[in-house]
Amino acid sequence: MEFKFDKENYNFTVKEVSEIANKKYKEEPKKFKKFLQSQARFASKMCNLEKQLDNKYFNKPFEELLKDNHKLYEDIIGEKYNTSFCNPAYAVKVFGEELGKIATFLYNISKKYITYAFSHNLKMMHFYNEHFLSIYNFVEYNNNENPEDIRALLKELNLNNQEFLCKHNLKDRLINKESHVKNIIETSNLDDLRYLFKYGYYISDNEIKTAEFLNKYENIDLIADTVCNGYIEGFKRDNKDYNNKSTSRIVANVGQERIIKLLIERLRRYSLEPIIDQLVYTSPNKQFDYDHRFDIGLFYDEEIGQSKLKANEKLFQKYKKELKDYSGILYFEKFGETPFAPESKKEALKLNEEQGKIYQKYQSAMAIKQDKYIPMSEVSFTIIAFPTPEIGDNFEEIFEDTLKINLLDSKQYEKIQKCIIDVLDKGEYIHVKGFGNNKTDIKVKMHEIKNPEKETNFENCVADVNIPVGEVFTSPVLKGTNGLLHVEEVYLDDLKYKNLSLTFKDGYIEKYSCTNFIDEEENKKYIEENLLFPHKTLPLGEFAIGTNTLAYVISKKHEIVNILPILIVEKMGPHFAIGDTCFSQCEDVKVYNSDKKEIIARDNEKSMLRKTDIENAYTSCHTDITLPYDDIELISVITKEGKTIDIIKDGRFVVEGTEELNRPLEN
Repeated sequence: MEFKFDKENYNFTVKEVSEIANKKYKEEPKKFKKFLQSQARFASKMCNLEKQLDNKYFNKPFEELLKDNHKLYEDIIGEKYNTSFCNPAYAVKVFGEELGKIATFLYNISKKYITYAFSHNLKMMHFYNEHFLSIYNFVEYNNNENPEDIRALLKELNLNNQEFLCKHNLKDRLINKESHVKNIIETSNLDDLRYLFKYGYYISDNEIKTAEFLNKYENIDLIADTVCNGYIEGFKRDNKDYNNKSTSRIVANVGQERIIKLLIERLRRYSLEPIIDQLVYTSPNKQFDYDHRFDIGLFYDEEIGQSKLKANEKLFQKYKKELKDYSGILYFEKFGETPFAPESKKEALKLNEEQGKIYQKYQSAMAIKQDKYIPMSEVSFTIIAFPTPEIGDNFEEIFEDTLKINLLDSKQYEKIQKCIIDVLDKGEYIHVKGFGNNKTDIKVKMHEIKNPEKETNFENCVADVNIPVGEVFTSPVLKGTNGLLHVEEVYLDDLKYKNLSLTFKDGYIEKYSCTNFIDEEENKKYIEENLLFPHKTLPLGEFAIGTNTLAYVISKKHEIVNILPILIVEKMGPHFAIGDTCFSQCEDVKVYNSDKKEIIARDNEKSMLRKTDIENAYTSCHTDITLPYDDIELISVITKEGKTIDIIKDGRFVVEGTEELNRPLEN
């Protein structure tokens, strides 16, 4: 039976949880029951805290609020994580493998109480109270701590409440125009930094110093205008109409509220009401995040996958009008945090091979169903990046330089990039060869252009959906794309890879390796879990040449090349994306450059499967891997006749009309 919220029932569960938290046992309870009692204490504490979170609470001194905030997360910060049940290694050490994995799964769930309490979300607190009570009562009244029985109960609870959980997720992300987070941004006095603690998120120096800096920063309007204009220009560029849409989604970072507040106003001018369900904040412990990536693996199977699919399809149909109104996402990426090299723990929950196949199947089916109600051909996005104070003492200078990069003249770059595209369009292959220690040597197959006057393979990309400028990109033909892509050091999704090598055969990854660990098998597993998952291989979905040499020079100046986000890095040299093409699920929408040439390379052999086998047409991922200019010996066009024309040679652009791109490199 699906969960239903009721205030009276909620109060009853609060009382029940409190009684368990304070219960005195006649005999010393078993370890797992003691663990459940500690969970009850935390849940009870959060339910009581929720009642105290009023104006009086947030009028406390800043330092006191900061201390309270860190206390909420103290069990996963620093050394305390070593003896926290949130740590799979510790939980398994205490309870054994099977019960330990259940304990760490439940402990992770309990952390949700924090933000629900701060947002006064009694419905979700009620749900997790009921969830806890179901487990506790099962263990208590059946005197049963059998891991398989508890696992089966957790699966049953998930199945019974699938629609409720999916509805909560869907409405928060894509439908609800009002939210606790949005209310804080619009109604708080942003000069008083105590507003930062109203979210319930972990607040670090990054969030505090960002807010302090932006409070006195003079170019806030310029940032908001740049992001909003980029979003609207993206629709125009791709022949999409935002006029029949009424909502958009903003995902930004805690501390950037001044920018977000102005951006809300700008979007409303276009009759696009922003949805802001959450903000991104500095993780109190990245190892904790890494350890719990695959918690669903505790009970994930075909039944769970199908249940989630059916629940979402039912909800898509129910809210089809609201989903039709959705226009897309405006995303603020951040960079500069201390690079993270994770420890791969054998005790952490993972998806086994069979679960991985089911998950992949679910992801593909979900993407197809979602595209029916939110067609990619009708929505757009824009993304921009700014540094966090953790980047170093020169944070403000780097922020200023980043804004300078984000404001580069699109029209100038568009003209220069057309010179590059005109040469690239002569190629049957593009040959990329590394320099020095870089072993890259790959030939990328191009689509055949039948009418050069009206067709092109490359999109001339400036600062609209992807800020900053600039790049030219295409979807390669897979068959005939062969060779090695090698990067000495790269960060992908905040994870570091040393000597990442991907060998392509007919456009698909055939071999892969890195040198993060001593053991070769551990290196392969690292790539499989973090780069390929849930697939065994991935196609080369994109080949591009970034032209933003100023960004490259500025990053070298500040010595931040290795910690820049891919959004900027991809503009700083050639890059290869594994996964779907840039035209994923929009292949049939004709797209043109400003010279009126149609970009014909919107498909590859993988995406063409949508016409015969749609479940295997998409990978639901797209990961960019960039080579720095200094690591390139050459990028050359190889024509059908075998003639070679250089685009980049010895790290410099050599096409006539691209001289301006080399000036930052020379200076």
